[in-house]
Amino acid sequence: MGDRPPTYEAEPTALPAADPDDLGDLVADTVLDGARYGSSTLRAASVRGDSARYRGEPRRDSLLTARFGTGEDALVLVAMATGARATPGAHRAAAEACEWIGRAVGRSHQRLAEDIRAARRGDLKSGLHRLTDRSLGKLRAHAVDLGLQPDEYAASLRCLLLPADPQCRTRVFFGVGAGGLFRLREGEWQDIEPRVADATGEAVVGFGSPPPQTPEGDRLTMDLGITTPPSPYEPAPEPPRDPFRFRASVARPGDTLLLCSGGLAEPLRGEPELAEHLTLRWQKSGPPGLAAFLADIQVRVRGYADDRTAAAVWEA
Repeated sequence: MGDRPPTYEAEPTALPAADPDDLGDLVADTVLDGARYGSSTLRAASVRGDSARYRGEPRRDSLLTARFGTGEDALVLVAMATGARATPGAHRAAAEACEWIGRAVGRSHQRLAEDIRAARRGDLKSGLHRLTDRSLGKLRAHAVDLGLQPDEYAASLRCLLLPADPQCRTRVFFGVGAGGLFRLREGEWQDIEPRVADATGEAVVGFGSPPPQTPEGDRLTMDLGITTPPSPYEPAPEPPRDPFRFRASVARPGDTLLLCSGGLAEPLRGEPELAEHLTLRWQKSGPPGLAAFLADIQVRVRGYADDRTAAAVWEA
């Protein structure tokens, strides 16, 4: 799609370089998975982008699909992560982010499933926020162990929780970083990516605008824009982190929910023809087979050559 064909070829050309003593570090060009639980059918795929295929670079996106528990008490997790661009080991950082959030969710899956069924959104949001912070905190700690700066060994992380209970249609998204969350409902695409709430209330230390004077009435001095050097007795402040995003929504029969990395979210937002194509493919025919879903995810759009990772859920 686009006014001209994409720059790169449609199929892989070069393989990433391999270390004979670390073959476990290799990443497959494409990962494909699927399942059906309760009233939902899941399709998931992660594909190396055209640019990485041409340059012989590994896929920076990582995908994890996992079921915790059995029967109607089971909880399905889909986690996807994207390693930082132009940094060594980006694919490893993404894989570790998925692995650590998978462990955290797996160990807490019974409580999470109960909270989802009981619609305890406040408990879910705070609990998942803690699990996400711990998982990404381990990634930052590992960066220090590797002698790297935290932003040199980092990843975005986006997750979806699907209860297997057919009586529960609550779908929970949470994560940190770029990507997209979309819903196809009655033939129309809705961008339901959670927005970061606007800050309100009193100014606090380090956040918001300071008051013009102290409570005692003393006028505050003008900010001349001069940076204060860090104290040798305190650690340097960390760079700002991406905000945590959370959304719990109730699906309707006929909905299709799409969670994706930035490699697919950007062309979906920037190329209306791609959204129209997926509408025609997915609206009336129901869940596609694995091969058909992969073909849909790989529809090429000129100007977009990043890895693509997507998980779509069809509601019966």
